Amino acid sequence: MNKLMRLMYHTLTYILLPFLIFFWLVKSLLNKSYLDRLTQRFGFGYPKLNSSSIWIHAVSVGEVQASIPLVNELKHHYPQKEIIITTVTPTGSKQVKNIFKGAVKTSYIPFETNFAIKKFFDSINPSVALIMETELWPNLYKECGTRGIPLILVSARISEKSLINYKRFLPLFRDTLSHGILIAAQSQIDADRFLALGASKDRTWIMGNIKFDFKLPEEILTKAKIHRSKIFPRRQIWIAASTHDHEEEIILEAHKKISEKIENTLLILVPRHPERFAKITQILKEDKWKYSKKSDDQDITESCQVLLIDTIGELLFFYACSDVAFVGGSLLPVGGHNLLEPAAIGLPIITGAHTFNQKEMTDRLAQANALRIVYNANSLSSDVIFFLTNAEESKNAGQRGKLIVESNKGAIKSLMKRLNIIIGEETQ
Repeated sequence: MNKLMRLMYHTLTYILLPFLIFFWLVKSLLNKSYLDRLTQRFGFGYPKLNSSSIWIHAVSVGEVQASIPLVNELKHHYPQKEIIITTVTPTGSKQVKNIFKGAVKTSYIPFETNFAIKKFFDSINPSVALIMETELWPNLYKECGTRGIPLILVSARISEKSLINYKRFLPLFRDTLSHGILIAAQSQIDADRFLALGASKDRTWIMGNIKFDFKLPEEILTKAKIHRSKIFPRRQIWIAASTHDHEEEIILEAHKKISEKIENTLLILVPRHPERFAKITQILKEDKWKYSKKSDDQDITESCQVLLIDTIGELLFFYACSDVAFVGGSLLPVGGHNLLEPAAIGLPIITGAHTFNQKEMTDRLAQANALRIVYNANSLSSDVIFFLTNAEESKNAGQRGKLIVESNKGAIKSLMKRLNIIIGEETQ
């Protein structure tokens, strides 16, 4: 059964290849960055690395951001090894370049054809593969097993919904997880779900979430404080971060209600996907909002109601400029986004009800009364108004969230102990 399903999967990858090429070309019409190094997705143009490199896969921006403390530790312990980070999205790739400034290599991950995968491994020569969170690639993982490359799923998690979908193809994924893969699960629930898919009990352990280990850059906090005193004096500010299609309309409706109660409130709007910047600009125009765009690089006037962040890599900075944070991808069934960054800064947090991709963190923050869950424009505006008009409650909620982040650090330390054994080198 395993062999039959793998053959079917292998065949399907080649059948889908022309459609995938067409998909990427269509995406490039909206965002030309999808043409950047397009050949890497199909087996060509990878950087040539020395033997025994360290390969990290971070699907997009959130995973790249989470990888920062891990990369720093790896560079400290193994300075002689080259590090390459692969991504799926152009925004993720750009984030790698912006953060690491050439200190690591970057590439797109190849599509699941044997030809592309073999060319990829021949070029980057990894001694170990570290896959951030949950990315299950049957052919890619099989090649790791064939070449004897240790593979670790870092901060591994599976949502209940994903588990159901994976179980439909259980023989394939049981085979995928059989190639000596180590599962560093975020929680006992995640570990149990991987075990249900066929992961080895002896090679599955609970590590925690490395996202807790990120360190707030002091220079960002200092810069944000100065920026706010100069640009946003005497204004109350809330941020709507990582928003998705059709969420902005709800957020803007809420902002209208907020502005009626609290004069001169500023909304900082940070969409998740750059290709939507133009559409959101059009919405702001049509609804006659007084807005500014970050890319215009102009001072924000007192009349400005909405600041649209149409650049990437600056979310943390604008969190630090804000009084209240709403985290998007949650008003609609997207699954939610990273709650740790606003929590680490000490902001009171609001999110929607659809947070199945962030369930553990959402539950922790909600139980600590550091987060509120909203369902529509009315409840969103009500909670933003509450935090903006109750300074003590806002501060306390932020401190409770910050405490959760600080008390859950340590996942990277646990991971590095395993890596020292796998790579066979002593900690310096």
